[in-house]
Amino acid sequence: MPKILATLGSKHAAATFFMTGRWARLYPRWAHRIAARYPIGNHTFDHADLAGLSRPAVGREILAAQAVIAATSRRPPVRLFRFPYGSSSPSALRTANALGYTAVGWTVDTLGWEGTSGGQSVATAVDRALSHLEPGEIVLMHVGANPNDHSTLDADALGTIIAGIRRHGYMLVPLTAYL
Repeated sequence: MPKILATLGSKHAAATFFMTGRWARLYPRWAHRIAARYPIGNHTFDHADLAGLSRPAVGREILAAQAVIAATSRRPPVRLFRFPYGSSSPSALRTANALGYTAVGWTVDTLGWEGTSGGQSVATAVDRALSHLEPGEIVLMHVGANPNDHSTLDADALGTIIAGIRRHGYMLVPLTAYL
């Protein structure tokens, strides 16, 4: 996390973070530091696959995350929601919407979360993010990596990705610009 925030700060780059309640509970200082500079969206409490859960269970995941993020970051999450694994169902989407959230997906995943043990590298993360740039692209990146891998590919690739996006004439904006 320190490298990500340092890179974003030094490059004066916008970003939107999607945080789980569990992560916010484990790292309250980081949650607070992130919220002081960037919008935080809701990503459930436990990163559960919501597609197979009942509406009440989906609601509990979203509301628990909302409460912990607000308490630890000292700001409520913005009304954006990202489904873990991109896995949704009509019922889960209705629940998120009923709780006031707009679901947000992504257009490209760097796959940096797979780590080097998953066959990824800084170069592959950069290539995936930049190879098909287009207006409105949403790049999915992660703070960490595969649990069996201590690499930080997305953090290591971030500065190059930001420079490449700008070199192609694009700018970075937080997703809240579209609310």
